Amino acid sequence: MKAVKKAVAMKKRKILTAAGIRARKILLFPTAVTENKKQKEKGKIMMNTNTKTKITAAVIAAILALTALAGCNTPDDNALVEGSKSASAANSSTENQKTSLEKTSFNLGHLNSTAHLLGFVAKEEGYFEEEGLDVTLTLFSSAAELSTGLESDKLDVAFIGSVPSITFQSKGHDLTIFGGAMTNGHGYVIKPQFVEGLDKWDVSILKGRNVASVKNSVQDAELQILLKDKGIEIGEGADKVNIVYFDSQKDAYNALQNDSIDAVSAYSPYTSLAESQGYKIVYRCSEEPLLENQPCCRQVASTAALSKYPNSYQAFERALIKAYKFTQEDQEQTIKDVKKYIDIEEDLIKTEIYGGYGTSVPDPDKQGTAALKKSIVELGYTEDYDIDKLYNTDIYKNALESLISENPDDKVYAELKKHFDEFE
Repeated sequence: MKAVKKAVAMKKRKILTAAGIRARKILLFPTAVTENKKQKEKGKIMMNTNTKTKITAAVIAAILALTALAGCNTPDDNALVEGSKSASAANSSTENQKTSLEKTSFNLGHLNSTAHLLGFVAKEEGYFEEEGLDVTLTLFSSAAELSTGLESDKLDVAFIGSVPSITFQSKGHDLTIFGGAMTNGHGYVIKPQFVEGLDKWDVSILKGRNVASVKNSVQDAELQILLKDKGIEIGEGADKVNIVYFDSQKDAYNALQNDSIDAVSAYSPYTSLAESQGYKIVYRCSEEPLLENQPCCRQVASTAALSKYPNSYQAFERALIKAYKFTQEDQEQTIKDVKKYIDIEEDLIKTEIYGGYGTSVPDPDKQGTAALKKSIVELGYTEDYDIDKLYNTDIYKNALESLISENPDDKVYAELKKHFDEFE
């Protein structure tokens, strides 16, 4: 397990949090324009009587006036002109990008999770529309369904957990990761009677218990990593943990109502929801050193589609990056946007999004995902393979750089670029 621990904790990555990034609005160009004074020339213009073409005094006055304007622009005038040119160039660039989209209709698949908020915010705040895309969001119940949706061309993009994304790739599915959706955000909860009288506990509290989980999921792999580190075997018995698998997180969570299930895995927002209903948290992955900064849901698409529609996917990514910026600047409206898709109490949404237990960032985080792949291969969870062939960071890179070129002073975009450059 030393190798597993070293692989998962091989780097302490700086994750962008709501507290760590603050955006500054760009100041618009000044609207005041200095008036130029014009002097009128008086006097008679004597013309040679032999000249066939007569230039009138009015024409001369017009020429002089134009000359005066050209030579007397103030610095403010020039700044306004340059500012207008810059704004016009940015608008022109955006419009040109829209006209170059290979396709404009996109279908995005997501789970019943607050972690997928970038898609929700991009839709509700009109960022997809700004980028020339008509995006339809569809709820799915599992990673397997999302994968099938991509491979059957019913979906263009899916938010899929990092572990199932890796296992699908290792089994030959031609699916490419091109962005991120969430880091951390998982945990396990247990019925309160099993921790009664205890002040603190760890994953060992699950020994002798029946634990509901989802096979081929991040939360299942994380549990197995922690159990192996503690030397706890999986199976039936007083000193083992019996994992009972369900097809979806929703089914696993609902099974907690049965007497036969003692604890359950959870992703955002099920952990906070369970706690509000009286269950006790066994652990949150963000608080476990072995699982710190664990990449979870990734943006995944068909490899062929990414190659065929690069401009459209870049536009999609631009919308998600804009949505991320919005989540850092307007918490209240972000929570309202998420509630339209995840109908739970707003305070629970706030805890999951801004409580420090998980972050929704569009960065592909290739280094973190590669480290996770190494860990689960060593765990025996899946077979090894070359992840580089199925990891595209160019789409995010180009999308972010285009936004920075349009907004060179934006601190949120600058922080995203800094993180990407360090951990691509």
